Amino acid sequence: MSTLKGVGRVVAFGRPPTAPTDETSAGRLAREAAEAAVLRAHQARPDVVALRVERVRAQVDRLCWAGIVLGLGFTMTNVQQFAAGGSEVWSLPWLAAWLLDPTVSLVLLAILRAEQVTARYRVRTGPWVRRAKWFTLAATYVMNTWASYAAGSLSGVVLHSVPPLVVFVAAEAVTDLRDKLTEAVSAAFTEARPPEPMATGVREPMPARVTGRTSAGARTSFGEYLAAAREAWMPGTVVTPKWVREVTGCSRGLSSRLAATLARQMASGGGES
Repeated sequence: MSTLKGVGRVVAFGRPPTAPTDETSAGRLAREAAEAAVLRAHQARPDVVALRVERVRAQVDRLCWAGIVLGLGFTMTNVQQFAAGGSEVWSLPWLAAWLLDPTVSLVLLAILRAEQVTARYRVRTGPWVRRAKWFTLAATYVMNTWASYAAGSLSGVVLHSVPPLVVFVAAEAVTDLRDKLTEAVSAAFTEARPPEPMATGVREPMPARVTGRTSAGARTSFGEYLAAAREAWMPGTVVTPKWVREVTGCSRGLSSRLAATLARQMASGGGES
């Protein structure tokens, strides 16, 4: 009986020994290194970098817009009190005073929304846009702090100055941040490695100056693209992103920046850097 019990235990709990694997530690490390190299190659692709920047841009926009809207909402009651003066509560002047702050805030939000689009495509706005933004922010600040200044209350001035100043700083900072994030996307395309040639050997032709530099495996810098475009420029040529792409073979994201720089150089002094 004891033998049968022992056999039963072997059958129930015993496991046949596993066959030794052929993969050694060196082989496993080599496989993991190859997987990491593939992952890094995908992470360094311009499209992936651009996607990450777009996600950061969306987060920055949401946070800044939330802060701006909350700040303007805080200033609404102060502006209403400033506009109402000593009017009786629920009277017509008292009710009309609530319209003053939304009037100024909606104009400011419209300007900021337009700058969000222009900064994305790196289009410079005229001076009146910045003047209108500063005027609406200054008007909001004055209407918020006027009563505190008149009463001589330093604490009131500080309290009512913080939200308008935060809105002002955020409005200026968010525009610059969007412009820099757009530059980050352009830099990602500029610094990206050139694609490997196809097996058929067919490749899009590039000018001799640029092709000669990239054939050795080195990356083409922004200055080299700009020099190639400057050499191809002739009097009467209209500098556009499409023309820059045709003469240099650069990416679509970089062509706008190259076109703007070349046009500015040609207008300022004939292309001298």
